[in-house]
Amino acid sequence: MGRRRWRDGMGVLAVVGPDSEEARVPLEVASSYRARTKGLLGRDSVDGAMLLSPANSVHTFRMRMAIDVAYLDRRLAVIAVRTMRPGRLGLPRLRARHVLEAEAGAMGAWGVRIGARVEIVQGRAESAGGTGRRN
Repeated sequence: MGRRRWRDGMGVLAVVGPDSEEARVPLEVASSYRARTKGLLGRDSVDGAMLLSPANSVHTFRMRMAIDVAYLDRRLAVIAVRTMRPGRLGLPRLRARHVLEAEAGAMGAWGVRIGARVEIVQGRAESAGGTGRRN
């Protein structure tokens, strides 16, 4: 399987769980060094999620909000999910190749848990069929 490469920009995250229906969420992709370094810093909220790729760890120094962090392997399967308060350093996950970030509590509502798989469609959320948060 070849390496996945995304460009900085917008897209849609589709969460495919073994025991839940599919959730579609607006997504920001941060794949360049500059975009990954900035991440969610300086924001009070985020609509949807942010994908950091490649990445296997994150920190919440200088962040204004608590976040959910999901570590994804190369096949985009969730290998760990953590909630991190501001001012924390997450340990690197050796099998992780990508990291998803969202506001604290959001990932549970979307069905992001260990064993779930995500799909990423790059492009504008409206054109990719994004429907926002699942209620």
